[in-house]
Amino acid sequence: MLVYVPATLSVLQRLVADGTVHAVNGTAFAVTPTLREAYAHGDEEELADVALRDAALASLRLLGGEDDALPRRRVVLVADVDAAQPRPDLDDAVVRLSGPIEIDRVVCAHVDNAEAEPAVAAAIEAIDAADLGDEDAELTVGDAQDHDLAWYARQELPFLIELL
Repeated sequence: MLVYVPATLSVLQRLVADGTVHAVNGTAFAVTPTLREAYAHGDEEELADVALRDAALASLRLLGGEDDALPRRRVVLVADVDAAQPRPDLDDAVVRLSGPIEIDRVVCAHVDNAEAEPAVAAAIEAIDAADLGDEDAELTVGDAQDHDLAWYARQELPFLIELL
């Protein structure tokens, strides 16, 4: 099963250095049966995009807790795992992972480009207010979510880290 793991550049850096990644609280996103039910007309690619966007939004929350010299960019790791337990009580695409993910199970990473950094920084500050229904904050978070994430194959990740 492909899972979308919310991350940050510092998490990506640790993955490259240590060869494993631990999803925060074991939480990731995937195309689950509940997600398929919620989108009666979406094909597999569209549903995967929903899971990716949910993980990118969760990455914003992770960035809010980091005090780091690395750029503040959303990161989503895509990994092929054997087992992930759906958590429809949390949301349609949420899954719980049973343990760490080895780097050889990572398929790719989706990472913000430098151009997204101002929108991401604003969204980090606004995300709590957006959760509470503030329409301006929701638009600010939406501006960050409108930025497409760049795709990097697993083999490119060490070079990406080097270039930061």
